[in-house]
Amino acid sequence: METIVKTDRNLEKYGLKNVSVNWNLSPETLQQITVEKGMGQETSNGTLAVNTGKFTGRSPQDRFLVEDEYTKDKVWWGKVNKPISPENFKKLYDEVANYLSGKEIYARDGYVCANPEYQTNVRTITEYPWSNLFVNNMFLRFSEEQLDNFEEDWLVLCAPGYEAKNPEEYGIRQGNFSIINFTDKVALIGGSAYTGEMKKGIFTALNLILPIERNVLPMHCSANVGEDGDTSIFFGLSGTGKTTLSADPNRKLIGDDEHGWTADNDIFNFEGGCYAKVIDLTEEKEPDIFRAIKPGALLENVIINNGEVDFEDCSITQNTRVSYPIHHIDNIQVPSHAGNPKNIFFLTCDAFGVLPPVSKLTPGQAAYHFISGYTAKVAGTEAGITEPVPSFSACFGSPFMPLHPTVYAEMLSKKMQEAGVNVWLVNTGWSGGPYGVGSRIKLKYTRSMITSILNGELENVDFEQHPIFGLYMPKYCPNVPTEMLDPMNTWLQKGAYISKAIGLAHSFHLNFEKFAEKASKQIIEGGPLIDEHHHLEDTF
Repeated sequence: METIVKTDRNLEKYGLKNVSVNWNLSPETLQQITVEKGMGQETSNGTLAVNTGKFTGRSPQDRFLVEDEYTKDKVWWGKVNKPISPENFKKLYDEVANYLSGKEIYARDGYVCANPEYQTNVRTITEYPWSNLFVNNMFLRFSEEQLDNFEEDWLVLCAPGYEAKNPEEYGIRQGNFSIINFTDKVALIGGSAYTGEMKKGIFTALNLILPIERNVLPMHCSANVGEDGDTSIFFGLSGTGKTTLSADPNRKLIGDDEHGWTADNDIFNFEGGCYAKVIDLTEEKEPDIFRAIKPGALLENVIINNGEVDFEDCSITQNTRVSYPIHHIDNIQVPSHAGNPKNIFFLTCDAFGVLPPVSKLTPGQAAYHFISGYTAKVAGTEAGITEPVPSFSACFGSPFMPLHPTVYAEMLSKKMQEAGVNVWLVNTGWSGGPYGVGSRIKLKYTRSMITSILNGELENVDFEQHPIFGLYMPKYCPNVPTEMLDPMNTWLQKGAYISKAIGLAHSFHLNFEKFAEKASKQIIEGGPLIDEHHHLEDTF
């Protein structure tokens, strides 16, 4: 075991007094300390597993942005972006600094943004050793020499053991909080040990700074690059296949979750690792993730029996996770950025079974579907409940977007048109009827559609427009049954299909109302052609 250097480097500038600091410890040492302190256990293959306690996911209602001169006129304030005053932030910050003073703590210097021009240095100070291991996995890592002249751009202060006693005095909801201060450049986390709060704190900051100050579009997406240098981008909410479909043996992974798109058409990863769900994980379904779970990775909230992880056991949470450095995956782009974006895929799992398995979008439609961020959640397992529920998340990541969604959508439209990118809506959900009646579209068909697009095989086929959604459906796609391509063909009753499709179109229109005021005519016209107020005979 390496010697732990316990030096009191000057952290007093952060208000931390008499702390014993462990700087930039190796993953092995952080793992050893975690096990010795009884804060985690090792699996049979030597991977560290921890329990994040009360919080096994982010707490969106307890996330705040400091409202000051910098943010007040920029941020889209509301349910997602809740304000806190600079005075209340300062009081909470002092409380956390006071709580950490006198303790043994863990500090790490790293950075985010793999394109050197946008490199943002982050110093993270954590109360727990395994929180520090997460940061080592998820942020980009410096070599020893590079650390000598480190100066941070942002500070992350994470104290899961601290809880605000009288939350209302600070203008917060309860004892835990995640607060971003754009003027002081601090992400402050208290009362929650869920590691994703640290990752999302910094990426929320980038989602405001990059578009406003650097003309870079931040994207909640995965990305890969082919042998010819053609980059593909995959947007999609949880359960739509984003991680699975971007892991392609013929293409190198740039990253699986957060990227920027520069004015020079460079696509760069924000992160140095992956943070993947592991519920029901198998080597057959997700070989890359499964094999990445090895020493250095960090498992969260999984159940372990005799050293073996039971990936099916969700008794702690459905949101079981693993973080690992990106080099735990073999087929990666080094460094994590590439140019020449050619295709963008919006992935949706339509459990109503009415959207086409693949369709091509106009720029207006692309912006509309980007702002909508649609997928459908399959209903719970209670008896008799079989109806799916539509789910919309603006820009496929609304909890992390401080600006109005149309700002990101307009940037996307402009970049698409300038770069000549094709945008595709891919339905990885149901065909032949809704959930409970139809069947899930086979992964091999979805992979065939994406491969055909990447090979340029859909460039010269005929398309027809969907009468309700206005989407352009290819009439032919190699290795995919032709009758599947128009979803109406797969339903036994045409009338049932039409009414279900119109119901979903109406959900799109209702959801979009809150954005319409700031959306251009082109974007508004990119929505479904009809909703339930139209007469069917006008269209069919």
